[in-house]
Amino acid sequence: MKYRSIFIAGTDTGVGKTLVTGLLAKYLSEEGCEVITQKWIQTGCRARSEDIDTHRELMGREVAPADEADAAPYVLEYPCSPHLAARMEGVEIVPERIMSSYMRLSGKCDMLLVEGSGGIMVPYSAGGLMLDIVKDLDLSVLLVAANRLGAINHTLLTIECLKSRGIEVLGVVFTRTSPGGDEKILTDNLDIVSSISGARILGEVPFSTDIDELYCRFRVIGGKVADKIKGLS
Repeated sequence: MKYRSIFIAGTDTGVGKTLVTGLLAKYLSEEGCEVITQKWIQTGCRARSEDIDTHRELMGREVAPADEADAAPYVLEYPCSPHLAARMEGVEIVPERIMSSYMRLSGKCDMLLVEGSGGIMVPYSAGGLMLDIVKDLDLSVLLVAANRLGAINHTLLTIECLKSRGIEVLGVVFTRTSPGGDEKILTDNLDIVSSISGARILGEVPFSTDIDELYCRFRVIGGKVADKIKGLS
């Protein structure tokens, strides 16, 4: 069955977007959905997208050679914001190229999961934001937030920004990006973000280096996301 594709955004860089995208792709694949992942602009890599490789490693699949260029339309070497990486390499990021790649891939699968770069207001040029492309493609957003001190402000600001642009927020997945932490703070982060924003908190991905354990824990979150996605069809 064909579903509407979604954009997986983060409240910041390093919050676990790649992990959540890969785990969700694995879950949907096991539920019988033909899934492809995409990363419009990858920085900090040479030649190919390491994030796409991570998605596929988690899914247990290889990127089809015919899809490789569209899976990551822009791969830039310098590990910084897309606009600066592009400027340093003399590359012009053209949104129409991204949208064409998106349309080709979305036509090949039941579900296309697009992982963002950094936070939602990251620029790809002096006059363009990643969020502009999300809006133009009418994509709903699954938001990933690192559960740590400061998460409340970052998450509420991101949700407010998305709502102000008329972009639907499917829900929020929190991640533990490091071990330990003050449990009173980390537990309250989920509650207060839900209370103030009205956004649905879909769950929390624990910190672990055991991918099998992470996926086992993620399956409940995956089921909730799948239900939300089916509601978009």
